[in-house]
Amino acid sequence: MTKKILDSLLDHPLATSILVIDFVILLLHKPPFLFSLLMLGGLVAVCLYLGQRMSA
Repeated sequence: MTKKILDSLLDHPLATSILVIDFVILLLHKPPFLFSLLMLGGLVAVCLYLGQRMSA
């Protein structure tokens, strides 16, 4: 299971880097409310994309 997740993350390096960077910015920095709402939407979209790729 872990190998499948890691392989999927390594197969999509752009989506993985966007996911990690977006998560770290939201976790460690306090951006303005509207910007953080947009970033949270982007984080959900990337998670949905990677989840769809992992299920196939």
